[in-house]
Amino acid sequence: MSDKFWQQKSLAELSNKEWESLCDGCGRCCLIKLEDETSGKLYYTSIVCAYLDLANCRCTDYAKRSLRQPDCIKLSKDNIDKLEWMPKTCAYRLLAAGKDLKSWHPLLSGSNDSVHEAGVSVRSFAMLEEGDEELEQYIINLK
Repeated sequence: MSDKFWQQKSLAELSNKEWESLCDGCGRCCLIKLEDETSGKLYYTSIVCAYLDLANCRCTDYAKRSLRQPDCIKLSKDNIDKLEWMPKTCAYRLLAAGKDLKSWHPLLSGSNDSVHEAGVSVRSFAMLEEGDEELEQYIINLK
């Protein structure tokens, strides 16, 4: 991969390896979300998908995630601009909007831990989904 390839190419031009490297490992996309049926407003909860490894904020079965968790939406170059529920800090969302990566992104910092050290990942507060939660109790405000 070339240095700062995300500044030299559009999302559509990225190789699969480049695309995958944009994920910062925050785990925010794995937070269970609730939508107000009346207003359409989206709320994040502190509950994450049961397949998220909270130690490193990565899916434990990434290759089969959509089969094992039918609600899991696979990000692609074709749908990223339509996924308004993605966290505002998400590299894919930022680049799709013409913005640059955050300074703590691993591609800039050189460390996979920088996202955790910056307090952006879900590692410090999330809980694994067990299926019997009253999700409204777990609504949080993401910065």
